[in-house]
Amino acid sequence: MKSQPMRHPEIDQAFNEKLRSLTGLVPKTEVAAEDVYILGYQKSGTNWLRNLIAGVIYGADPEYAPYALLQDLIPNRGQEHLSYYKRYGTPTYFKVHDLPRPQHRRVVYIYRDGRDVMVSYFHHLQAIRGREVDFLKVITGGERLYPYCKWHEHIETWLTNPYEAQMLVMRYEDLKKDPVNELRRFCAFAGVARDDAYLELMAQKASFAKMRQKEIRDGGISIPSWSNDKFFVRRGEVGSYKDEMPAEVLAAFLADAEDTLRKLGYL
Repeated sequence: MKSQPMRHPEIDQAFNEKLRSLTGLVPKTEVAAEDVYILGYQKSGTNWLRNLIAGVIYGADPEYAPYALLQDLIPNRGQEHLSYYKRYGTPTYFKVHDLPRPQHRRVVYIYRDGRDVMVSYFHHLQAIRGREVDFLKVITGGERLYPYCKWHEHIETWLTNPYEAQMLVMRYEDLKKDPVNELRRFCAFAGVARDDAYLELMAQKASFAKMRQKEIRDGGISIPSWSNDKFFVRRGEVGSYKDEMPAEVLAAFLADAEDTLRKLGYL
């Protein structure tokens, strides 16, 4: 077995302090109880919500703010290569897809109809892997998914809130239908004051059409294995499963998730 290099805490601390003074970067492990985690199962709208929140909190224009700026303002803590991030203030906002953890003290949790989620996730996997993926295996657990659980398991676990986090729960469909009202709820949760005219502007700037145009103009999210001929901002419609999810795949999904769909008002 290959031996691991010895760590020297004093050297690490000195390096981190020097890095902070020169660049403002801090280790990924350095977080605060006041920090806010933008959370949801994959393809539930977390990236869209990140664009909106970057606009509401930091004034970044969602129509033109490049992905690198969004990653700087609201780091994706799920990215394995992220060892450091720039802390602009407290709270800092993070995007993650995790199951509940003790450090998630303040959470904006967004959920979406699981049937639409899995259609979007299926296309996401094909774009990353550059090959055809068996949709039925995606649903039944035959394909490795992140965050290593099924859609209904993620939602049911978060709604039990095992670590008693302060939570704002958002519904993707409500955010599409009335984004100003949902952003108003976010502002109350975050403790910031923004007038409705500004929230309306951010909602317009982060519309599906503008997000798609930005991807065409500037390129999409920086995923090295992503197929160049696939859009990250793909469809975003409510009820897209109706013409994209085969009957046998839908039946398999409902076998696991019907109770959760019903509890959330989707059935």
